[in-house]
Amino acid sequence: MEVYWFILFFVVGVVIGSFFNVVGLRVPQRIPFSNDRSYCPSCQKQLKSIDLIPIFSYLFLRGKCRHCQTNISILYPIIEILTGFLFAFSYWKLGLSLELITVLIFISMLMILFVSDLTYMLIPNKILLFFLPLLIIMRIISPLTPWYDAIIGAVVGYVVLALIIILSKGGMGGGDMKLFGVIGIIIGWKGTLLTLFLASLLGLFVGGTMILFKKQAKKEPIPFGPYIIVAAIISYFYGDNIIAFYMEFF
Repeated sequence: MEVYWFILFFVVGVVIGSFFNVVGLRVPQRIPFSNDRSYCPSCQKQLKSIDLIPIFSYLFLRGKCRHCQTNISILYPIIEILTGFLFAFSYWKLGLSLELITVLIFISMLMILFVSDLTYMLIPNKILLFFLPLLIIMRIISPLTPWYDAIIGAVVGYVVLALIIILSKGGMGGGDMKLFGVIGIIIGWKGTLLTLFLASLLGLFVGGTMILFKKQAKKEPIPFGPYIIVAAIISYFYGDNIIAFYMEFF
């Protein structure tokens, strides 16, 4: 039965991940969801149902639009597979519980923001405001220990990022600051600081690698949101272990 639930969560995650791609791409451009069916952004041709099957359609079409043969972004299947994996992994770690609902909502928000920030370098307020009340409600129903750690985490995440923005004179965006405030509600103040540390390490490593191999200009902006998101997921599932190891080691 556990295998059945694991597969079910993976499939549901893949299907919902396909929708997250659409949300992450449309919301920053203020494209209403009441518009016509999905279309190719290159040739504007409407897509058929067979073109919209998660993962399968990308493989079937060999990563190209059937009409204009323009390459389809690899981001689509990546988000679908990643969301499916994270949904299934969350079930494996937490089982059928209230906390599982919390983390699935949290992951859903992060996947949408991953798409929008990677594509447009923007963390939309609409996405944060949509998920914020849901996450607050779930933290009330399924609180941290102690319960006020969520409040401290939100304050620490917001204030620390605000200070970094002020000291760096805009080196980070307001969207990152708001995102850290939301992250703090879910993983508390220790997890929030760990997320900042891990995101910084990831940013330095990936950014340095890009500069080294692609000769990217150092002044060219790089979205920090994806690093925050990856770091937040790691902190949620393994933050306590990482912090305990750090304290024991030092």
